[in-house]
Amino acid sequence: MRQGWRWFGPEAPVTLDEVRQTGATNIVSSLHQVPIGRAWTKAEVRERQSLIETTPPGRSQLIWSVVESIPIPDAVKRKGGEAKAEIEAWIASLEAVAACGIPIVCYNFMPVVDWTRTDLDYVTPTGATAMRFDHERFAAFELFVLERPGAAAEYSDEDRARAKVVYESMTEAEIAELTRIITSALPGSTTEPLTIPGFREKLIAYEGIDAKKLRQHLIEFLEAVVPAAEARGVKLTLHPDDPPRSLFGLPRIASTAEDYAALFDAVPAAANGMCYCTGSLGVRADNDLPAMARRFASRIYFAHLRATTREGDGRTFHESAHLEGDVNMVAVLKELVAEDRRRSADQSIVFRSDHGHRMLDDLQKNVTPGYPAIGRLRGLAELRGILHALDAPPT
Repeated sequence: MRQGWRWFGPEAPVTLDEVRQTGATNIVSSLHQVPIGRAWTKAEVRERQSLIETTPPGRSQLIWSVVESIPIPDAVKRKGGEAKAEIEAWIASLEAVAACGIPIVCYNFMPVVDWTRTDLDYVTPTGATAMRFDHERFAAFELFVLERPGAAAEYSDEDRARAKVVYESMTEAEIAELTRIITSALPGSTTEPLTIPGFREKLIAYEGIDAKKLRQHLIEFLEAVVPAAEARGVKLTLHPDDPPRSLFGLPRIASTAEDYAALFDAVPAAANGMCYCTGSLGVRADNDLPAMARRFASRIYFAHLRATTREGDGRTFHESAHLEGDVNMVAVLKELVAEDRRRSADQSIVFRSDHGHRMLDDLQKNVTPGYPAIGRLRGLAELRGILHALDAPPT
């Protein structure tokens, strides 16, 4: 298995030389500066690739192995195959990536909002901080800040009462910060930052789109793009919903094993793959992570390895240290290693330690939320230790 590291580009707080010091060898990156929906050019991809792969004398080689992500425009999620111009632009970006020899592309199909949290610096018992999704704070935002029509009917009387207490206890500054976290698009997001009025308009645009229709739109997208990927030797990997359940009354269709099975049955080509994210999938207690890894082993080209801890009834969760929480990382890695041993070296699974606690010196620094250097380094070291114990040292 190949050790990856997500790098947000030349403006990122973590430099490429610091990435080398972690022991990672494969870079996961994207052209975040390109507006969503505009086709990437080969020159733009090559410029980023050169920055990553041009190695200073005496330094370890880094390879850009995964694009995370080429964002899918909102029109594709709402219209499916009818969004022809947007799909053609996405294929053009894919072609630019393929022309530069980058073999894996990650994407997601979450409508309106990408990965969602309510707290970016939840203080853990160690003093390190983690990201958290607090169900009561989320309900307070949806019911009393966004004021989404119909939302009240989706909460119990007890949920609404607790959300009201939470909302009324918050200062204006706290409400503004919660709003910013939920609406402003977190790092790596493939959706646009939103104002509250803009958020409401987006939700209205999705009226009438249920899970069945959204899944059909994703299948239509895959039917258009998978042949282009397959012809160019690129693997597409769908990231799970985060969290893996409906938010804001919107359907989510990459949350369970059966969700993925439906997509692989509909578009069986090998290029239609999975980004196996243990953190996202692990939020659901009914997701058997080792079984999912075993079932979809041949489809897993890219893995996000992290852990989450469910709180209370499971609707609230926070990011755990990589070997803690509700993910049996040893069992997961046994399955991934078994699959990896069946592959040639150039087809080896790329994994990265995903997210990480903000700790030590990073508590005093400006860091990318979810992506501090030290917390991810701790996670990578722990994952590397498991792989060595399994007699499968990473490359």
